[in-house]
Amino acid sequence: MIGFVVVSHSEPLAQAAVDLAMQMIHGEAPPVRVAAGADGGFGTDAAAIAAAIDDLADTDGVLILTDLGSAVLSSELALELRESTQPVVISGGPFVEGATASIVRAATGGTLADVAAEAAGALAAKQPHGAAAEGDGGGAEGDEGAPAAAEASAPGAEAVEREVTVVNPVGLHSRPASLIVKAATGFDAVPTITDVTTGKGPARADSMIALLALGATQGHVLRVRAEGPDASAAVDAIADLVEDGFGEGE
Repeated sequence: MIGFVVVSHSEPLAQAAVDLAMQMIHGEAPPVRVAAGADGGFGTDAAAIAAAIDDLADTDGVLILTDLGSAVLSSELALELRESTQPVVISGGPFVEGATASIVRAATGGTLADVAAEAAGALAAKQPHGAAAEGDGGGAEGDEGAPAAAEASAPGAEAVEREVTVVNPVGLHSRPASLIVKAATGFDAVPTITDVTTGKGPARADSMIALLALGATQGHVLRVRAEGPDASAAVDAIADLVEDGFGEGE
């Protein structure tokens, strides 16, 4: 599993970001280390960051999440100070959104490249859904989803589709999106979701950010599609979640 080092000038800020991300985890959480504050105050410490990276030496890789530019500089220095050899990526994505999206992806078995991409594109979910141009809302999820769909389009690939209506009052917000990400993993299939009501998508079902960027609200019709040997099971797992309202009552 991928590990995380959260680098912030403020320890309370870093801990709050981690706590928020952990609220979206359903199952085993990835290992996270906080390297925040310096000498009991504000600032960052390259030696502390290096120690946090080394503490994750047994992981498949480490993503460093930073709050401000100087935290990036300290993280770069930490790479020279560390003793471990696992691959490490310093994310340039937004601090809070990137932490939540990438930690959720890591919990479902994402690679270092997967979680780094989630963190880097995390601001896509904050675009105004109603006012955005057609390409603004759909571009990120289309770019995310198209390669996966293309890979599954080999001759003989079996596609399954099912349309369901969003019934929970708040729609496809962070918690439902994280549940879909969890449901989308573990299948030999490539699930995607398109908002039929707005035409946005397809969004990769294993990307929390792509799902949030759909902006699907109560009453919207979603088309769940998958290709591959487990396509039917993958589609049903996701569609059943939507029809059940993600366990959220009226």
